[in-house]
Amino acid sequence: MSRTLHLPEQFIHLPRYPLLYPNPSPIHPLQTLTTQLNPSNTSKISLYTKREDHSSPLACAGNKYRKLEYIVPDILSSKPPITTLVTEGAVQSNHTVQVAAVARKLGLKALVLLGKNTGGGLAAASDQEAFLRTGNVQVAKLLGAHVRLLDAADVARLTAKSDEYDTPHILMDELRKEGSVPYWIPSGASLHPLGGVGYARCAVEISMQEEELQLPGSGRFDYVFVACGSGSTVGGLIAGFKLVEKFEKAQQGCEMRPRQVIGIPISPTKPLEWHQTRVLDFARKAAGLIGLDSTRDVTMDDVRLDDRFAGSRYGVLDTETKQTLEMMARTEGVVLDPVYTAKVLRGMVHYVQHGELDSDPAQHVNALFIHTGGQAALAAYADID
Repeated sequence: MSRTLHLPEQFIHLPRYPLLYPNPSPIHPLQTLTTQLNPSNTSKISLYTKREDHSSPLACAGNKYRKLEYIVPDILSSKPPITTLVTEGAVQSNHTVQVAAVARKLGLKALVLLGKNTGGGLAAASDQEAFLRTGNVQVAKLLGAHVRLLDAADVARLTAKSDEYDTPHILMDELRKEGSVPYWIPSGASLHPLGGVGYARCAVEISMQEEELQLPGSGRFDYVFVACGSGSTVGGLIAGFKLVEKFEKAQQGCEMRPRQVIGIPISPTKPLEWHQTRVLDFARKAAGLIGLDSTRDVTMDDVRLDDRFAGSRYGVLDTETKQTLEMMARTEGVVLDPVYTAKVLRGMVHYVQHGELDSDPAQHVNALFIHTGGQAALAAYADID
C-alpha cells in the first residue's frame, strides 16, 4: 500500500521556516539492543530509534527545531521587527541552546534565562561550578547568547505578571526601555500557540518512513516512546498520527490498530493527571491547526503517559537512568542525554523486559524510541565516567 499522504490544505499552508535538513531524520534498527533484551526473540519485538539529534545542521540538533520552524514565520512577520529572542529553561536546557542557534540563523540577539532552582540538577551536581558553566551553558555562550543565571527571587520578580504563555512582562518591558524589540518563546516552545505543529509533521514523516523500512508484522510502529517534558512534542505526535490514521482508514475502508504514543515524563514535580491534561490540550490545539476536529478526533483515550521512570527530580541522573545511558552507549554506540532520552529508553527497556508491550503472541511488535538530542549536557554531569 502506498503511504503517500494528501495532507489537508490547512496543514500544507501553515507558514514554516526550514531549520531541518531537507531529508527526514534517519530511523535505524537497534539490532544489538533488541538481541540483548530478547535473545531468543520469542516475543517477536524489534526496536528502532528516530535520530532527531541528526535532524538539523544547527547547533545541538534536537526536537525544538521542529517546533521553532513554525514559530519563526511569526517572528519574521512581527512589526516592528524583532531584535531579540528571549527564552528560559533549566541550567542545562537543550531548548535554550536551540533558540540561541535560531537567533544566530536569523541575525538576531538571544537572551537566555536559566533558573538555578529549576529542577534538581544543580543541587545534585558534584561540581556545581562546572554545572553552571559547561555543557549547554557553554554552548549557548559560544553561540553569542546573553545568559542570565536566575535564583528563585529573580524568577519571582521577572515573572510576577505572567500570562497564559508565561511571558515575563517585567523583563520584556525592561528590554523595550533599553531599545530592544523582544520576542518571548516559552520554555520548550510548548505554550506558544504553534508549539505542537512541528511534531504533528514529524508523525507524518515517520509514517512515510515506515514503508521504506519494510517493517515486519503490521508494517508500522506499534509503539512510539518519547520524552514528556513541557508536553507539546507528545501532543503533536498524537495529533499527527491521528491525521495519518484518518487518511489510512479512508484509503483502506477499515480501521487499523492505532500507533500508541507513550510519553515518559522526565520530572515528578507535577502529578500524572496534570501532564495528561496538558498533553491533551497541546494535542487538540495541534489537531485544530492541521485540519482535524480538535474535540472529536483527539480524546483523553489517546494520551498514554507513564511516570514510573521520572526519577527523583528533573535533571537528576539516578542510578537506573545512568545504567541505561551506559548500556545504550556500549551496545549500540549511541550517546543519550542524562535528562530526557536516557529516561525514555529506560522506559522502553522496561516495557520489553517485563512484557508490557501488549500484543498477540503471534504478532510482531515494532517499537520506536525518539532520540530528541541533548547530549551536550553530558559535559556538566561530572560524575558520568
